[in-house]
Amino acid sequence: MTETQTKTSGPEFRAAAGAIDGLRNDLMRDVLAYRPLPPLNPDGRLIRRLPEGLRKATVWTPHALVLFAAFLVMMAGFAEWNHRFLMGVVPAIPVAMTLIRPVAAFWASMLATVFCGILGSEGLWGPSTFAAQVVVLVVVAARTRPRTAALMWLLTLLFGVLVEGGDPSITAPLVTLSAFALLVVAVVQIRRDAEREVTVQRTVTAVERDRRTLLEERTTIARELHDVVAHHMSVVAIQAEAAPYRVENPPPELEQAFVTIRENAVAALTELRRVLGVVRAEDYEAPDAPQPTLAALDGLLDNVRETGLETEKVITGAVRELPQGVELSAYRIVQEALSNSLRHAPGASARVELGYVLGGLGLRVVNGPPRGLVKPSPGAGHGITGMRERVAMLNGEMTAGTTEDGGYEIAVFLPVPLSDGPEPRETAGGTADAAGDADTVVVERGGGA
Repeated sequence: MTETQTKTSGPEFRAAAGAIDGLRNDLMRDVLAYRPLPPLNPDGRLIRRLPEGLRKATVWTPHALVLFAAFLVMMAGFAEWNHRFLMGVVPAIPVAMTLIRPVAAFWASMLATVFCGILGSEGLWGPSTFAAQVVVLVVVAARTRPRTAALMWLLTLLFGVLVEGGDPSITAPLVTLSAFALLVVAVVQIRRDAEREVTVQRTVTAVERDRRTLLEERTTIARELHDVVAHHMSVVAIQAEAAPYRVENPPPELEQAFVTIRENAVAALTELRRVLGVVRAEDYEAPDAPQPTLAALDGLLDNVRETGLETEKVITGAVRELPQGVELSAYRIVQEALSNSLRHAPGASARVELGYVLGGLGLRVVNGPPRGLVKPSPGAGHGITGMRERVAMLNGEMTAGTTEDGGYEIAVFLPVPLSDGPEPRETAGGTADAAGDADTVVVERGGGA
C-alpha cells in the first residue's frame, strides 16, 4: 500500500494499517536478534542491603526463575502418556529461549504448541504447552513494550480459536490467565518507567540548581571584584592626574609619564566595566558603603552573638592589611560559615580562627554538634559551593567536613604574596609587624544573649 492510499483512506483503515505495521515491526523484524537478559542492578534498593557474596548471586535471580519455570514445564510434559520426552523438552525450549531471544521464543512456543498438539493426547493446550505459553508471554512482555505483549496475546487468542475450529472456550482459560498476568506486568513496567523518569528529572533539576547557584555566586563575586578593582583603578587615575601638580616645575618626561599612566588606568577601567559590567542585573545598584573587610569581623560576631550563638575569635600571627579581595572573601566565608552554624547546629558554639602567616591567611571556622530541642534546618550545600568558588578564585585551598564530636569544620588557606601586604594594623594586642617577626595572639569570647 502506498503512502498516498493510506492518507486518502478512512480512519478505520488507517488504524488497521497501523496495527499491521506495528505487528510487523515488533514481531517479524529482527526475530532472531540476540538480546540477553541483563542481571539486576547490584545497587538496587533491596539488593544493596545484602552481604557482598549474596549480592553477587542475587543479581541472577531472574535467570534462575526462568530456568526453573522451564524445568517445571518439562516436568509437566513428562506426565503425558504419549511421547513423554518430547512433550516435556519441546515446550521447555522456548521458555529457556526467552533469556536470549525473546521474540523468537514466542514464535517457537507457537510451533511447539502445534507440535505437541499433534503428538499429545490432551489436545492443543496440554499441561506443558499451556504453562509454556503463559510463561513465554509474561517473560517476553516484561522484556518488551506493552504493545508487543498485547499483540502476542491477541495472536495467541486468534491462533487458539482458528486451530480449534472457531470454539473460543478451549483457549479461554489460557487467554484469561495470561491477560491478568500481562496486566500485572504492564502495571509494574509503567511504574518502573515513571520512577526512572522521576529520577532523571530530579537529577537534571539538581544539576541545574547547582549550576544556577554556581553562576549566581560567580556573579556576586564578579560584582564585588568589579567594585574593588574599579575603585583602585579610579584612585590610580586620579593620583596620576594630580601628581604633576604636587611637584614644582616637573620635567616634561615626568608629566608625559603620568599622562600615560592615567590613560592606561582609564582604558583599563573602561575595559573592566565593559567586561565585568555585563554580569550586573538591570536593577542592580552598587552599594554605597565600602565592601566589608576583616576589620568589620567584630561587628559580624556581635550580631551573631545576639542571635544566641556562642562565638570565640582567635587571631594568631602578625596581623597586617591584606589585599581587599582577600579580606572580602575571608569575611564572606566567615559570614557564611556562621550562618550555616546557626541553621544546621542550633544551640552549638562556634570558633573562628585567623592565622596570619608569611604566605597568606589561614582561616578556620568550627562549630560543635547541635544541642537543645530545636531541629537543624535542611540545606542544599549552596553555601559550601560559594565558599569553594571564592577560594578557587584566589588560588587557595579549602576543606570542609564533620568533626569527631559531630560538629562541622571549614578550613581555608588564602595565599598572599609578601609584597601585597606590607602595612601593619593596630589590634587589641598592640601593633603587629608586617614581616611577622613577632606573633600576636588575640582571643575574644562572647556568649549569646
